[in-house]
Amino acid sequence: MRSVTNLDQPSKFFPIAAGAENMKKMLVTCSLVVTVLAASSGLRAASGAGSPGASAGSSPPLAPGAVGMDEKLGGQVPMDLVLKDEEGNPVTLGSLINKPTILTLNFFRCTGICTPLLNGLAEAINQLPLEPGRDYQVITVSFDERDTPEMALAKRTNYLKQIQKPFPPTAWRFLTGPAEATQALCDSVGFKFKRQGDQFVHPGAIILLSPQGRVTRYMYGITFLPADLQMAVQEAARGEARPTINKFLLFCFSYDPAGHRYVFSITRVVGTVVVLTAAAFVAFLVFSGRRAKQTSAQELP
Repeated sequence: MRSVTNLDQPSKFFPIAAGAENMKKMLVTCSLVVTVLAASSGLRAASGAGSPGASAGSSPPLAPGAVGMDEKLGGQVPMDLVLKDEEGNPVTLGSLINKPTILTLNFFRCTGICTPLLNGLAEAINQLPLEPGRDYQVITVSFDERDTPEMALAKRTNYLKQIQKPFPPTAWRFLTGPAEATQALCDSVGFKFKRQGDQFVHPGAIILLSPQGRVTRYMYGITFLPADLQMAVQEAARGEARPTINKFLLFCFSYDPAGHRYVFSITRVVGTVVVLTAAAFVAFLVFSGRRAKQTSAQELP
């Protein structure tokens, strides 16, 4: 007579039950972790939104992709673009860009990422074993049409004081211009920013240009390794457009418009872990189900 298995008791016909229950508990735990971390990340972003114009009540939320970098490697900057130098004289980009150029896009009243970025660049330049003005130059352009040549001159004076080696003033230019001109430059390199109140939200990066004004490299963040910067300058001298090395790291970091900085995206990382865990759970169910059927078929007469 064929025996009947008691379904209320664990048995060899249902080895999946205990494992599946554990996996369910794991998924629930991961989901709770993601929820808590997402909430804490939101609180951190809210607490960092203390800069003028950054509060939720003063400006509408930004659409996804409204701020960031749309890399245009090999793209050409408009060499005939007319801006103003530190003395208020009109100058074209083509008259300045005749060597590898480190381009930064900032605005001079920035209360967020601009100052740390320019400080980080100055620190890297201090350790750069290249001759400024011959091997490379730096051009900083304000995308705020309210910034003036007087402000540009003050900024250049301030940052030249941070350079602790011989550095000709013409090797770091600070330029201003009308909104149409600076917007054209930003568009040519894929630099996307938005005004919020009296400030702007924008990404943090430096852009390497060849002597012909073509984009050869993007370097993200507010600190730069001198060796990486040297390599980028040398590639620009040869006109070699290289993909961004740290794009993988950008997956783990996202730009925080409220805090004007890049922050570790814990929800993105943990969310990926949860997805992978769910995939492993499905694979476990399929494998265990097949094994249970095989065991059941073997034991039935």
